[in-house]
Amino acid sequence: MLSTRREFLQAGVAAVAGATFLDTLSAEDRLPIVDCHTHFYDPSRPEGVPWPGKGDAVLYRTILPKQFLEQAAPVGVTKTIVVEASPRVEDNAWLLDLAAKNPSIIGVVGNLTPGKPEFAGHLKRFAANKLYRGIRVNHNVVKAGLDQPEFLADIKRLAERGLELDVNGGPDMPADVARLAEKLPELRIVINHLGNVDVDGAEPPKAWQDGMRAAAKHLRVFCKVSALVEHAKPKSGEKKVPEEVEFYRPILDTIWNIFGDDRLIYGSNWPVSDHAASYKTLFSIVNQYVTARGRATSEKFFWKNANAAYL
Repeated sequence: MLSTRREFLQAGVAAVAGATFLDTLSAEDRLPIVDCHTHFYDPSRPEGVPWPGKGDAVLYRTILPKQFLEQAAPVGVTKTIVVEASPRVEDNAWLLDLAAKNPSIIGVVGNLTPGKPEFAGHLKRFAANKLYRGIRVNHNVVKAGLDQPEFLADIKRLAERGLELDVNGGPDMPADVARLAEKLPELRIVINHLGNVDVDGAEPPKAWQDGMRAAAKHLRVFCKVSALVEHAKPKSGEKKVPEEVEFYRPILDTIWNIFGDDRLIYGSNWPVSDHAASYKTLFSIVNQYVTARGRATSEKFFWKNANAAYL
């Protein structure tokens, strides 16, 4: 199944950059687009879900490939790599079962805890499925594990199996990603959500830039341009986050200057992004910015770099 989906990506048969262009581009001119950061879950399962909470009126609902495609397909996004947010081990299996039934899912980033005695067994079990492409951990796990042999041994197991590590955390996280990459240079690491730095229309903080530059020195470190609208600060007197690309240009210019075209990846963080803006809006922002940089950049950002980082 993976080879078939890989062939899909390499063949370039997919939808195009934005709804306004769909009628003007021929099929062979359209770019494939992979959303490398979504979350799927179903609160109606008998065991429920540990996240999101019932009090979250935006997120506490059934979120499956059908709902994703309803939002993403109209702008040309029909494939995704799903990130498991649940800490329950068996939810890794649930997500793999979901992927087996839905060709829109071309990869799964699981949720396991490295450094625990049971990690190796769980990883062996799930990695037997070729759709299992890695795991995600939070910054605090990386920071605490940098000097722990058990943690480093488990992370090394990812690299040995050709799997990657997603890392989620705040603006101080990229500096510790750089330290981990120094210890395990063979490991592919994907920084989530631009380090969750605030987006205010100005140049991002120097400390964040320094951390990103340290991480980017390691050629197997990638960065996901995701959660962009969630961290945007509404303009004075407004409630909605800005929708014009110029507001986001300073941070996008900065991250492109740091990582270049080859290691930046598109991700929406849907449905969490619904707290700030519609899928169409968030996609339009990055699409306008990237397509202005040319087709070669767009191809890398929307699918080739995903292929390099995950598949």
